[in-house]
Amino acid sequence: MTTLTIDTATSIASVGLVLTDGSNVTAEPIRAANAAQHVLSAVDAVLGAAGISVDDISCIAVGRGPGSFTGLRIGLATALGLSEALAVRVVGVDTLGALQQAAPAGAFAVIDARRGEVFAQGVGVAAASYTPVQLTAHLERGTVLVGDGALRYRELFAESGCTVPADASPLHWPSPAAMAEQAQSSPQPATALYLRAPDAVPVAAR
Repeated sequence: MTTLTIDTATSIASVGLVLTDGSNVTAEPIRAANAAQHVLSAVDAVLGAAGISVDDISCIAVGRGPGSFTGLRIGLATALGLSEALAVRVVGVDTLGALQQAAPAGAFAVIDARRGEVFAQGVGVAAASYTPVQLTAHLERGTVLVGDGALRYRELFAESGCTVPADASPLHWPSPAAMAEQAQSSPQPATALYLRAPDAVPVAAR
């Protein structure tokens, strides 16, 4: 089974492939402005690197968040469109779970939630939105934090005694291997996962 992985939930969008033999080919993380809009070109890049065509894809694993409302929906729409065009299965994967799975044991996954908050998940801490200060109350010194939220608030987390890998570390975006494994072990619907009410609401609901 060749699995195409797409995640645009965070500011570091990523696309990858996990081939039938278990090896994975990963495109460079997309750090450009409006990174989610470059997904299709990244799909072309990983297919070219692997020397295969879209017809060889047997499953699509897509990050369902939590994360950026607009970016997340671009990734989901792209995955669903490809699924329809290629007649292959699409499976949702929790982005926090994928980040945590590929990180060292005991690490926390931290995604930038904007509004001065982060989405976080770790041992003993359920996936939810927190202010960085609130999150530090749950962290022991030496805890490893991964994800774009950890990068954004690196200084604050470092002051609390936590460790954040270097900016270029692949631990800060979901690995294709972790996403493909979760797609098989705990498949989720390819729908957005929201842990907080969206910024935009209908006028009648205000």
